[in-house]
Amino acid sequence: MKALRAGLVSAGVALAALTASDAMAQDSHVVWHDDGSVDLLMEDGAVIKTSRDELGSLFGPGEAPFEGTTITVLTLDSGPRGGISGPIFSFRPIWEELSGGKLEIALTPITDLYAKMMLDLRQGTGLYDGIIVGAFFYGDLVAGDYMLPIEEYMESGEHPQWTYDSMPASLKTLHTWGDTGYGVLNDADGQVLYYRRDVLNDPEHQAAFKAEKGYDMPVPPKTWQQLLDISQYFDGKNWDANDDEADSGTVLHLKVGEQGHYHFQSLSASFAMTPGEAVTQYHNVYWFDPTDMTPLIDSPGHVAALEFLQELHKTGPEAQVGWSLGEAWDYFLRGKSVFVFSWGDVGSLCQDESRSKIKGICGSALMPSSDKYWDHENGAWVETDDPQPVGNTTGGSWHGVISAFSENPDAAYSFLSLMAIKPSSNWGAYHGWTGVDPGYYYQFLEPLGEAKIEDYVAAGWHADDVAEYTQAYYDNFTAPTILTYLRIEGAPEYWDIMDKNLSAAMSDQKTAQEALSDTAATWEEITDRLGRDKILKQYQEAIGYGG
Repeated sequence: MKALRAGLVSAGVALAALTASDAMAQDSHVVWHDDGSVDLLMEDGAVIKTSRDELGSLFGPGEAPFEGTTITVLTLDSGPRGGISGPIFSFRPIWEELSGGKLEIALTPITDLYAKMMLDLRQGTGLYDGIIVGAFFYGDLVAGDYMLPIEEYMESGEHPQWTYDSMPASLKTLHTWGDTGYGVLNDADGQVLYYRRDVLNDPEHQAAFKAEKGYDMPVPPKTWQQLLDISQYFDGKNWDANDDEADSGTVLHLKVGEQGHYHFQSLSASFAMTPGEAVTQYHNVYWFDPTDMTPLIDSPGHVAALEFLQELHKTGPEAQVGWSLGEAWDYFLRGKSVFVFSWGDVGSLCQDESRSKIKGICGSALMPSSDKYWDHENGAWVETDDPQPVGNTTGGSWHGVISAFSENPDAAYSFLSLMAIKPSSNWGAYHGWTGVDPGYYYQFLEPLGEAKIEDYVAAGWHADDVAEYTQAYYDNFTAPTILTYLRIEGAPEYWDIMDKNLSAAMSDQKTAQEALSDTAATWEEITDRLGRDKILKQYQEAIGYGG
């Protein structure tokens, strides 16, 4: 029976492949089957399997519900095969065939995306129907009433079907405001630790580390202090067999004006946050005092974290202070560092043998925690032998929203939701080049979620890497304590100031204390200019502070 079933499955795959081949020859990207299943044919050769029910009632053979309609989606520019923008290009011909409409893609550098979006929205010109936003844009978008709620589209049954129930609460928060949903599922950003599983488990290195540091090497490290010890041990040694050059401990992305400041956020959280059961004036807060918007960024916990980052930086290549994100990732993927902590892209890129030398030996784990943290209520350090993990949703969690000025909001939602259905979401998460990271329950392995190791292996993953990777992200997004996310009006401006001062500290132009004190002083000016009472109310809503 098992052999018969396997034969039928193989035959089905062959038949589907033949049908897909015929469709591609006819320049078609959608194959409708009599049993209600549907194949979406990607330009990279992948076949996304869905169903008529999942695609919604508007789409069907011969239907063209948006014929004559052109929509424009604004997104950051990573090109047709780059992160976040790439999948939009990939799904465009499929949506155009399903809908009869046309999609124009407006590209802009990530550094200009916020400004270009806000210019259009403030002027009310409606150049863009859909916008791929970072969750940190929400403060401005909510304040200006610039986004359309999407619940009616979701509940109508007319459009591709997905649900917020697929998201851990930490991610759902980033797509909603209060009880209102605005964002369409796409990317799930959060940072975890990646490490060389083979090297850290090597008996010779374990023995040498114990002789040097006086304790057994933990694999993976549970505290940042342990990670620094391990990183210092490996730095400068030629422990990787891929070349004859010295290798590093930890590689960092530190280039100013890009995404280096996110890594400080993730690292510093366990130094700077006082854990508790709820968000209070003193517990589970990171950015500001939620009673008056006094910046916390120059607290002793934040300063100690930045001083720690300066020490950790010494275990990596000197050039990393000017490296972009991709340069830091490639250094780790080439086997040149023991550690990197970053987004989900790294785990999937480890599987890409055209770029990675570490497929099958790429370990993943929840970010370490500090063995001491700053108690904001008592104004003192707390040392602990059992540091509690702090999860994060650090990054953009880039996803689509619908402009309040769109003349074709239903068509815009139709396209964005096509990328949000489960099989489309999985296609993005399985392939590192898409920039679409995993974080939804159907991407975690059973019994925590719905996925199986075989699903990942079929997409080209090494089985040894999958379990740790998905467990790390489950642990991160469901951690009892989560780094609160800054979703207030002016958030990009606050972060820009922090980024510049962090860069000054990492390049030894300022001390850690100077950099963060300068950040706090400028933040006070921004808050006063925007309106302290208004920003305070928004901040309280964003972090769930009830007073």
